[in-house]
Amino acid sequence: MITAPESTGSPATRVLGAVTLGGVALLVFFAFVVSPADLVQGDSVRLMYVHVPSAWTAYAMCAIATGASIRYLRKGTDGADITAHAAVEIAAVFTALTLVTGSVWGRPTWGVYWVWDARLTTTALLMLLLLGYLAIRQVDAAPEVRAKRASVVGVLLVPNVILVHQSVEWWRSLHQDPTVLARDLDPKIDGMMLFTLMLGVAVFSLIAAWLLIHRFRLAWLERQVEASGLDDAIEARRAEALAHAEAVTTAPSEPTRSEPTADEPGVAR
Repeated sequence: MITAPESTGSPATRVLGAVTLGGVALLVFFAFVVSPADLVQGDSVRLMYVHVPSAWTAYAMCAIATGASIRYLRKGTDGADITAHAAVEIAAVFTALTLVTGSVWGRPTWGVYWVWDARLTTTALLMLLLLGYLAIRQVDAAPEVRAKRASVVGVLLVPNVILVHQSVEWWRSLHQDPTVLARDLDPKIDGMMLFTLMLGVAVFSLIAAWLLIHRFRLAWLERQVEASGLDDAIEARRAEALAHAEAVTTAPSEPTRSEPTADEPGVAR
């Protein structure tokens, strides 16, 4: 039986947070000081150290959300539903960051902020799915109904991620072909750039893990408080009904008044 955590933090998450902060500082140092500028893109290539890790982190969170959604549809466990919800929220943040940094990167590289090609369109569709999931969670319906409807959307996230990843190979796109995961397993990238990029992926994964743990714990506590409040409200209503019933049964009955007879005073003869 899963017990509710007492808080969103713990000694382990504090250590994880400290390691994550150290990783962020190290990434900034490598991205802006150690890693060289690109021969073609110049210093704008440094956006890659945010753009690519954001995309891969969003993919990972979508995978977690899909797995948890499938488990909820099969088992109906609260833990799976909360995990999916938390992962979708984090995936939405990193997907938005991917779109923003991609647009900023695209202007000096391709000459446009946005174009409806395959990679950008499928990424925008992924963002809409994530927002749709979150919108369903706000629908005025029973919690179980909301959870099932949202889980159906959650199952669609991984297929869309596959579509996003393969879009540059399946259709013509402004976006470059895969660099690190090239088919020949020979990344066409400078060694220090590759190291910094992998460091960015690791650091962003730590950030996402820290956020996921805290968001899960917060949502779990919120659900326990909601359930406790509902139980208290039910007990209060039962107590009110019981008190009302006791008051009705113990109250003295009012004497009945019969029709006056002709011999009673004040009655007209």
